[in-house]
Parts: sequence; C-alpha cells; structure tokens
Amino acid sequence: MRNLFIISALLCTIFSFSQSKEFNIKGQVFDDLDQTPLEAATVYLERVKDSSLVTYTITDKDGSFSLEDASALESLNLLVSYVGYQSYKKKIDITKGGTIDLGKINLQISNALDEVVIKSSAPVTIKKDTLEFNVNSFKTKKDATVEDLLKQLPGVEIDEEGKIKVNGKEVNKILVNGKPFFGNDPSITIKNLTKEIIEKIQVVDTKTKSEAFTGEEGDKENKTINLTIKEENNKGVFGRVAAGVGTDKRYEFAGMFNRFDNDQRISVLVGGNNINSPGFSFGEIEKMFGSGGSRSWDSNGSFSINGRQFGGGQGITTSKLAGANYADALSEKTEVAADYFFSNSNSENETSSQRETILSDSRYFSNSRSRSNNDTQSHTVNSDFEIKIDTTFFINIKPSFAYSKSTTDYTSQDETLDEDRTLTNQSSLSSFVDNRVKNFSNEISVTKKFGTKGAFLRFGLDNSFNNSESEDFINSNTEVFGSSPETINRNQFTDGDNSSNNLQTDISYRLPIIEKEFFVSFDYEYQRNKDENKQSTFDYNSGTDNYDAFNELLSTDFEYTDIKSAPGVSLSYRKEKWSARLGADYVSRTLKNQDGLRPQFNVERDFKAVELRSNFNYRFSKKASIYANYRLSNRPPSLRQLQAFEDVSNPLNTVVGNPNLEPTNEHSFYMGFNAYNWQERSGFYMYANISRSQNAVVSRTTIDPATLKRITTYDNVDGNQSGYFGLDYSKKFKIDSLQSVRFKIGNWSNFSKNINYNNDVQYASNVLVFNPNFGIDYVYNTIFEFKPRYRISFTNNKYDIEAFEDRNFTSHNLDLNTAFFLPKGLEWRNDITYNYNPNIADGFQKDAWFWNASVAYSVLKDKGLVTLKVYDLLNQNTNARRTATNDYIQDTQSTVLRQYFMLNFSWKFNSLGSKGETRDNGMYYMD
Repeated sequence: MRNLFIISALLCTIFSFSQSKEFNIKGQVFDDLDQTPLEAATVYLERVKDSSLVTYTITDKDGSFSLEDASALESLNLLVSYVGYQSYKKKIDITKGGTIDLGKINLQISNALDEVVIKSSAPVTIKKDTLEFNVNSFKTKKDATVEDLLKQLPGVEIDEEGKIKVNGKEVNKILVNGKPFFGNDPSITIKNLTKEIIEKIQVVDTKTKSEAFTGEEGDKENKTINLTIKEENNKGVFGRVAAGVGTDKRYEFAGMFNRFDNDQRISVLVGGNNINSPGFSFGEIEKMFGSGGSRSWDSNGSFSINGRQFGGGQGITTSKLAGANYADALSEKTEVAADYFFSNSNSENETSSQRETILSDSRYFSNSRSRSNNDTQSHTVNSDFEIKIDTTFFINIKPSFAYSKSTTDYTSQDETLDEDRTLTNQSSLSSFVDNRVKNFSNEISVTKKFGTKGAFLRFGLDNSFNNSESEDFINSNTEVFGSSPETINRNQFTDGDNSSNNLQTDISYRLPIIEKEFFVSFDYEYQRNKDENKQSTFDYNSGTDNYDAFNELLSTDFEYTDIKSAPGVSLSYRKEKWSARLGADYVSRTLKNQDGLRPQFNVERDFKAVELRSNFNYRFSKKASIYANYRLSNRPPSLRQLQAFEDVSNPLNTVVGNPNLEPTNEHSFYMGFNAYNWQERSGFYMYANISRSQNAVVSRTTIDPATLKRITTYDNVDGNQSGYFGLDYSKKFKIDSLQSVRFKIGNWSNFSKNINYNNDVQYASNVLVFNPNFGIDYVYNTIFEFKPRYRISFTNNKYDIEAFEDRNFTSHNLDLNTAFFLPKGLEWRNDITYNYNPNIADGFQKDAWFWNASVAYSVLKDKGLVTLKVYDLLNQNTNARRTATNDYIQDTQSTVLRQYFMLNFSWKFNSLGSKGETRDNGMYYMD
C-alpha cells in the first residue's frame, strides 16, 4: 500500500509538471503623480488560494521588470510594493503561457489614512540603506535555524568558516530586535535561533550606537543583520536540549533556554564535549557551535572565539561552557544588555615540523618535536547601557570584565643541521607555566545633537586595565657542537608580573556647512598607554634546594609609556547617490622606557607625523555601488624593537633592540565594487587593496656558520609592499519549477614584496598567490541538494638574490556536500573534503579524504530529533601544511581528531505565539 501511495504521488508530480506552462510577465512601474520610474520596487507573484510566494523580482533603473516561471495554475496574483506608495494588486491569467505585457503600472503615494487592502508582505524591500527580507517568503526545511534561512536569501553567502557576506560585504554584527544576543556572537545567534520565531531580516551598514543616533554614515564595507522577532513571539519561552554519546569515549551535551517578555529577554546556555567544539553543539555536524566565527591563537596554544578564551585549540580539546544573556528596557529612556560566560577546557597536542632556512651563501635544516597539555578556565562579563536623556542627548556605557587561569605543560626537542646534514646543535626543553590574567575595560560615549541641520558634539572615553601573573618552571639543555663545543643547562623559575593601563579619550564636534549634506568636523584624541613588565628569574640552588639565585641576565623590570596627542579636521559631503570624506590628523607621540635593572638602556623618543584618511562611495543604482578609501598611517616601533639590551632567553638566538629606529609610514588604498541583479539572480563582487611602507621595521639576523647560533636586531627599510585582490560571481538558474542550479566562480589573490636582511645581505622577496575556486549548488525541490566546490592554490616565491632558489607550490581542495530530505522526517547529509598537497616533504601526509556524515530522524511531532553522525568516516583526517616565508620553508603536522561515531538526541520546546505554538501556515514557498 505504501509503495502504491509513493507511485501515485510521483505520477501526480509528473502529471502536474507536464501541465505547467512557461510564462513571462513584463511591465514598468511609475510614480502616478510625476511619472518618475520607480527603481527597486518589489514585484512578486502569489498563489490565489493561499497567498504563498511563487517568484519575485526588483525593478530596474527605468522601472521595468520581468517575471519568468512555469505553473500549472490558471491564474496568479501579481503584487507591486514600494516604500511610501500604495501597493498594487492584479489577478493574472496564465493559462495560455507566453509573454504577458502589463505596460505601465502607476503607484499612488500613500498616506496614514489609506485603508490596508493587501496584507501579504513583499519578499524583499529596499528602504534607502536598508535591505529587508520577509522570512515567510523563503522556503526552508522543517526545524530550520537562522543559518539555514540565511543560506536561502538572495545575495547572502556563508563560507566554510561561518563568515557571512551580503552582496559581497562581510557581516560583523548580528542583533535580535536591535539588541545584542550573547555579545553579538554570530555563531550562537544563527545556529541556535530558529526560523519560526523570526519575521523579518534587516541588513544595514554597520554603525556604532552613537553614529546611529546622529544619523552618520556607517562602515560601508561591513554589514549588520538585525533579526526582527514576530510580535506574537515576543512573549513566551523556547529552547532546546541535546546529548550524544559515541565511540572512543566521545560525548557532547548542550542546552539552551530563552524567555522573551516583550522588551525583556533572558537566555541561558550550557554545553560540553570532547570533540573540539568550544562547548556548545546540538549534535548536528554542520551546526556545531564554534565551527564558524572568528578564531585567534595565542602563544600558549589556547584559542578564542569572538574574544572568549576556550583553552588549547590545536590537538584534542575537551571543553565545557555556560552562559547567560539579559536584555531589557528599564524605562523609556534606559536599555540594558549583559552577558556572562564561563568556560573550562583541556587540550592535548603533539607537533612535528621540518624547516629549511636559506642563507645568502648556504642553508641549514631544523627538525622539531613538541608536546603540550593546556588547561584553561575563564569567566567573562560584558554589559551595555543605553541612556537617552531626550531626543538630542545619548549616553552609551559598556563595561566588561574577564578573568582566566591556565596551566601549560610543554616539552620540546629540536635539532639543527648544516648544509651537509651534519648535526650542529640540539636542545631539549620542558616547562610548566601557571598563568592568571585579569582584564577590565570600559567604553563611554556621550553624544549631544544641536538643532536639525546635523550638528553634534561627541565625547568618548575608553580605559582598560590588564594584569597577568605567571609562574614558569623551565628545565632546558642546549648543546652546540663543532670546533668550539658548548653545553648550556638551565633549571630556573621565573615569576612574572605584567600589567598595562590604557586610557584613550576623544572629542569631536561636527559643524554643518550645508544642512545634512556638507560638514566640517574638528577632532582631538589623547591616548596614554602604560605597560609594566617584571620578569624575575631565579636559578636552582642545589645548596638550599630552592630557586633563590637571582639571574639578572634573564630578568627584566621596565616601565613603558606611549603617549599620543592628535588634533584633526575632516570634511564630509553626502548626497543621495554619493558621499565623500577627507580628514587629516597631526600626531605627536612620545615613547619612554625606564629599565629598573639596566638604566643605561633607558629610551625616550619623540615622533611627529601627519596621518590622512579619506573615502568615497558611489551608488550607481540600488543594485550596484563602488567604495574606495585611502589611508596614511604612522606606526611607532614596538618597545622590544627599541630596547638595546641583549635578550638571551633563547641560548641559540640573542635579540638586541635598536634605539635609533624610525616610525613606519604606511600608505594603503582599498577599492570594492558590488552588484546584485535581482531579476537574473546574479551577483558580482570585486575588491582590491594595496599597501606600501616607508621605514618598515624588519628583523636583521646574523648566523654563525660554525654553530648556527643567531644574533637578531632590527632595522628600517623602504620598499615593502603588499596587496590582495578578489572577485566572486554567482548566478542562479531555474531548470524548471522543481530544479534550480546556482553557479559560483571566484578568485582570491595576494602579493607581497619584502625587503629583508640575510647575514647582512639585503634582498627582496616577492610572493604571489592565486586561489581560484568554482562551485555549483544543485537543488531538486525539497528532496535533494548537491553542492560541489573546488579550489586550487598557486604560490610563487621569487628572490633577487642568487643564493635563493625561486619556489612554486600548488595545493588542491575539493568539497562535496549532499543532503537528502526523505519522507517521514528523515534527513541524510554528507560533507566530503579532499586535500592534496604534492609539494609537502616526505614523511608528511600529502593527501587525505575527510568525510563527515549524519542521518537525522524527526520524532515527537517534529519536536525531537535523533541523529547518527560519523566524523572522519575514512579515518584519514590530517592537518599537514607547508609554510613559505622570506627565508625559510616549513612543513608542519600536529594531532588531529580522528574517526568516531555518535548517536544524539535533541528536543525543542516552544510556547511562543498564540496557543503556545508558532505556525508556518503550511505554505510551500519557492525562492
């Protein structure tokens, strides 16, 4: 009987498709009063029976549109929507198919007394600098998250690292009803909020709260997404809990609870796992919290995501996480948002590397092996207060606090061989570090507007205090061979106490020359950063069996002050289609270092420079724009680069600063172009940057040919330059009413020219990298998705010195993603990656297939989900990589997570909306 039902349904689908007629509806949209063409009006077709969306487009510059599709229905409703105008509605007979020319469509200006006749919302609305999507117009699978929804929106791209782009511009902030959600962390927001509670998605240029208050232009190259919650969903509770157990003792658990009560919002989450996810996932491989977002690594191997520490990241990580978020309107004038996070993690890692270092007259080789174990525990509190005294006076206060405690157990073995592969030196090291870090910061912004022409006064105050206390036990042995052999043994304890106190204040006054168009701004910035560094090192005393022999040579005690004063002026001009800004600052900076152990190396330098900033933005239409900026910035040398004393903490590399270094002037030019054709569903994005430095600070290393010991200092050079270039093109085709294909092609390239020293010989290295890529998204109705991607990377290293051989590297990457949505709530996904690095050294894995798979089944009326997932199905995961720099090539490989199977169960609860549930009206939507 079941087979008969499936066959009948298939025959009905085929019969329905065979009866579909292709049609093309054309027309032009005008202002009824002055007959001006209306660009970016939304034109869309709905089914007569249930008002579900069939297709849509946006009008061109001349108000014209074209809607092409196929349907077996006799008629459809055509609607035209434009902000500030009454909507237009017409029933269209499509029984004959072919071209249907509607000619001119005139829209009348609306007013507040107009009766609302059309209740359905346009799928896409363009309001000046805001792009708005109506969520119910876009088809997704059941149980879809905001991330699933974003992937369906035109012009929106989410890459493998979780970075979101809208029309080629990166999204750096996500809000919920205009407020931060867990500290603006995109990964938590888009992976754990569900589509069913969202009504609209708004995309705007990223602005600070003060910029939004004054009506200034925001960051043209970054976007903010605001998720608007349905009005009926602003009261109630919803959330999800999940747990999973797997082979090789793998596990994970997670829970999230949300309570919305109009302006008040409370959210709590907990999670943990030992599968390299930073503490929070609901069991689906593609939705692991932390698989996207911004990661950064520190010297201890720990990593942070969006500013929060999660312990050691490389290797195998076990982590636990708990957090809470609160947002509320305390009164009509005051709003507050706050979040707290606790995390605990342990990471184990083993790394091996091979390096070939090229000298002006020879070369040498280094082999290294290391093992580390890191435990990290951290607490983070962030808060945000908005106070609107009145319509002209705004205060924003953002205090935050963080505390972390970590221990790192580290061992390493290194050896260096000369050009003939003769062992020249070797070393072994073991250390145990206990580190405690406290951070406090506070940002205050006070803005006062004057009149209605755009004048305002803004005062900002940012201060931060950071303190790090450490205890480091180190035991090392270094042996130097050859004609003058040497053995260096160290058994030491170092007590570290480092702190920094930073203060920055700025004041800006904007004076309108032409009301809301032409402005002159006067600015002043004062900055004072003070760092105190005290490292007291003690050698082991066998007589007292204690670390009490003070080692002055390896100790430091200095106070470093950086004071900056910068008055400036800028001009800005803004029209409907273009805007421009030009500004200049005169920078006076004093760098001062006082050394408590070596007063002869005290340094005090004064620097003066002019900094420039400018930008230009032109909007060709509501579909395309270009943006460019130029900056001249001045960077002083760092403290370590200026200090003249000898740092011998590494027996094989003595570092000596240069107190005569000059500051670096860097010229940087950026340009970006983006366009999205709504009618053709195609997008083109291009961006480029080039930077050139004067007096760039570079390392200058001299190597003893007999021992391969190094002495490193610093020098200024001219001629360093770098840049990057990228483009992306995508286009979506409808094969028929059931199938669609989207093609993507792009390239990312970068280049650099660096002037360096090699054994006192100056040379230039030129690096050029090309990364072309190609991808296809094939979708068959709501049943099947196939998304292959291919990337190839070409790296070319050229040198203007005969001793250095030009090098070329190539690497390949293939991604194959499939998804099957089967009856009865069954879902099967595969994520397959193939990596091939033919140039990597022998002994390292050159290629590997990495295959993740999951099968999910909905239960309990779609409130429960059972998932079986397999990580690294072929058991070939590797992270072998090759790094090429100015004077060395290095191959590295470290511990990776290997194959496991895991069974998960998750359950969601929801009392939002009427009668404790939300509905999608059973509509079938098409993009």
